[in-house]
Amino acid sequence: MSAQAMRAAAGASESNPPAAAETPSQNPQKNPEGKSMEIDLNLIPAKLDAVHVGLAAVVVALLLVQVILLSVAVIALLRRRPEPAAAAPAAVPVAEPAKLPEPVVKKETVVLKESTPDAALQLLALLQKEARFVDFVQENVAQYSDAEIGAAARVVHEGCRKVIGQVFELAPVRTETEGSRLTLPKGFDAASVRLAGNVVGEPPFTGTLVHRGWKVENIRLPKVAEGHDTRIIAPAEVEL
Repeated sequence: MSAQAMRAAAGASESNPPAAAETPSQNPQKNPEGKSMEIDLNLIPAKLDAVHVGLAAVVVALLLVQVILLSVAVIALLRRRPEPAAAAPAAVPVAEPAKLPEPVVKKETVVLKESTPDAALQLLALLQKEARFVDFVQENVAQYSDAEIGAAARVVHEGCRKVIGQVFELAPVRTETEGSRLTLPKGFDAASVRLAGNVVGEPPFTGTLVHRGWKVENIRLPKVAEGHDTRIIAPAEVEL
């Protein structure tokens, strides 16, 4: 097409503008914001096609299925009744284990011997007679010098040694030399040997002999005349 023909066609289109599209309503509605809202009726289909009919049928079928399911659920809840609770099985009594007899502990009877004061009074009387023992003990030695006390102690010592030798026969408990090492076996006599220091564990114990101890082998107390008052350990003296 030549340039002149194109210009002629453009001029013809400007001189004959296209007709305005018909509007469904001359008074368009306005929305709350003040803008006009136009409804195009040409968008609504004039007749239902097969797709729309199928969709409508599916929606109706789903609604029917939901109604049926709800009805079945309600009927099932109404028919369900609470079943009675099963009775708990009776408790089977458990037999208690037989109690073993408690061991009988034999209590050792300790016989306490009554000691008569006569023997002690006799010994005290002998110590007073030979060593002036009671006079020395009862005297307040604070007023005397050490030399005076030492001289008196020598007299008391000699008298006590004499009485002990006359009345008692003494012997050492242990025959080992003091300062030597010894071992005490299991079951040793705890009355004759006293443990000192760090005592831990069970025997046998090994230690150093600090003191041999003493024991009485024999007693020779003088006989008392009938009617003699043994409570008088030293009679009073009156010089005429």
